[in-house]
Amino acid sequence: MGSAMTVSIDPHAIPRRPSRTVKVGNVLIGGGHPISIQSMTKTDTRDVEGTIRQIRALATAGCEIVRVAVPTQFAAAVLPQIRKEANKVPLVADIHFHPQFAIAAIEAGFDKIRWNPGNIRRMDQVRAVVDRAKERQVPIRIGVNVGSLDPECERVCGGDWGEAIVQSALKSVRLLEEFQFHDIVLSLKSSDVRQMIAAYRRMSQLCDYPFHLGVTEAGLAEMASVKSAIGIGSLLAEGIGDTLRVSITGDPIEEVKVAQRILSALELRRFETNVIACPSCGRCEIDVVGIAKQVQNRLSEMAKTEPRCLDLTVAVMGCVVNGPGESERPDGRGVGG
Repeated sequence: MGSAMTVSIDPHAIPRRPSRTVKVGNVLIGGGHPISIQSMTKTDTRDVEGTIRQIRALATAGCEIVRVAVPTQFAAAVLPQIRKEANKVPLVADIHFHPQFAIAAIEAGFDKIRWNPGNIRRMDQVRAVVDRAKERQVPIRIGVNVGSLDPECERVCGGDWGEAIVQSALKSVRLLEEFQFHDIVLSLKSSDVRQMIAAYRRMSQLCDYPFHLGVTEAGLAEMASVKSAIGIGSLLAEGIGDTLRVSITGDPIEEVKVAQRILSALELRRFETNVIACPSCGRCEIDVVGIAKQVQNRLSEMAKTEPRCLDLTVAVMGCVVNGPGESERPDGRGVGG
């Protein structure tokens, strides 16, 4: 077990699960460091210009680590160019079935490798990747998905998919540890929110490696946002989780926005001013919807040059029932009737 630390931003902060620290480019994962936001390019990696544009757009939107799929030899061949054009954005190579592509990504200067242990099983292949990763100090994320589990773990667990996820991850962890490799991040994803929560909770009792949170194949934006807020948010509220990706079938920029809102809602990080607004009802004396939108938009613009705006809580209330109480919060500013 490695040394771990817990960092609290304020006395009311959520106590974090102690975990090791893993360095991905210029981002530190685990060890109480700020929970980082990840996403993944959805371009054909062979389209270098399109992939670079999306990496830059994600970074501008606030994505701190970007993952790139490496499904073919041609995709592996263009990784050095992508690494060069992406400047200092931390990049992760997503590897399935082909360990030689993982080695190519490490040689290209990528900052982390993600593989699914159910897809690479030969010991000599694992050793080759681990040796190169250790030499270059490149961490590996063991990314377990319920859709591609280790076959033996799946059989032994007899339909208990949550436990099969955990056992698949543990099998890979033990394998890497046999090679004296400990620069590991774990993800235990499922499209079933309850299954995903159970797997992370169970694993949190078994190791101190940092966790990458996510509900995989969560669907289109509206439902994916809800599933992710419940699954990721529940674990973060318990202090479990060190980095995250919101999975949305659609624009990856939306993944970043939802991730920011989840972290902001739990006050783990602040990406926008906290605007409280009543839902409005028959008691309402003002245009709450219109005013709230104006306030949110103006504060978003102000935050670009005045970061301290992010520390405010602003209440837009429509009547005297809850308005006075919300408006008197110590860190807030009230607007309302």
